[in-house]
Amino acid sequence: MPNYEYLDEFAGLPVVVAPDTDQRENFWWLVEERARVDKPDPTLDDYEEAYQTARADPGAFAWRLQLPAYGGEAIFRDLFLRFVDEVDTTKVTALIAGYWDFGESSAHEPVGLLVEHADRFPALRALFLGEMVQQECEISWIQQCDVAPLLAAFPRLEELWVRGGNGLEFPATRHEALRRLVVQTGGLPGVLASDLPALEHLELWFGVEGYGCTTEFDDLAPLFEGEVFPNLRSLGLCNAEWGDDLVRALADAPVMERVRALDLSSNALGPDGGEVLASAPVFRGLDSLTMDYHFVPEPVLERIRQALSGVALDLSEPEEYFVDENGEPAYYPGLTE
Repeated sequence: MPNYEYLDEFAGLPVVVAPDTDQRENFWWLVEERARVDKPDPTLDDYEEAYQTARADPGAFAWRLQLPAYGGEAIFRDLFLRFVDEVDTTKVTALIAGYWDFGESSAHEPVGLLVEHADRFPALRALFLGEMVQQECEISWIQQCDVAPLLAAFPRLEELWVRGGNGLEFPATRHEALRRLVVQTGGLPGVLASDLPALEHLELWFGVEGYGCTTEFDDLAPLFEGEVFPNLRSLGLCNAEWGDDLVRALADAPVMERVRALDLSSNALGPDGGEVLASAPVFRGLDSLTMDYHFVPEPVLERIRQALSGVALDLSEPEEYFVDENGEPAYYPGLTE
């Protein structure tokens, strides 16, 4: 799941942490988090050495700005201003705005700071707004805001990731350079109404109605019909309650004439959807199909493997369904809250 652990790499670059004013506390949080997911346990010296190494070559790293999740009195503005003061941000190409605060605080502050200091980041090409792991903040709790000012302030931005849907606004806008857009949330505010002529990769995570999903299946019609994003080649439709319906729609969707990489991870996708994947000719033209987390039984998976023998497949993490109160099999997305 996308919020179980931090990214080690972003926009093709290794991630380095910009420490806050109480940097030892922040580093301790990172050490504990990496240990929780069974990664090598770094020391405080490891983080401090990595920071100093990255300062010497800022463009070779993706920089994560985040506060410690527990304790501490640092505020995001202080962290940001210290980063701009200590690092040659004119060379920074990739930036992650991580945990900024819990509760009522929203992305207004990091967005406002980035817009205000946009001239300090002339080389910025990739931005992740809201990379928070589950132990910091559930996706449905993250307080987002209008991201249109970011796109306006960074007209050369090529990659934008957004996590969290509360308060998220993505009004219809035009951006000439954006090539990759990832929205890990339950809503679909304005994305499909935007004019993004360079967009090659679109990845949408939908979630469940009880935790903020505002997207209905019919909202995706312009995407299926191929009416938007003429350069789209890679499509991720993930973490939906209606996974089987997604596959049925894609089997006859004009957009699939140009999509070569399809990601259906974490959907409530069962044997019916699996049979469509195995039988519909359109999926045989893919270069890759990712179905990480699903409810497709092994016999159907084998039919998919045989039918899509020329496609690079990731059919990992098959799940067991449970039986509801009516005795019917029930499937659920991988990420709910």
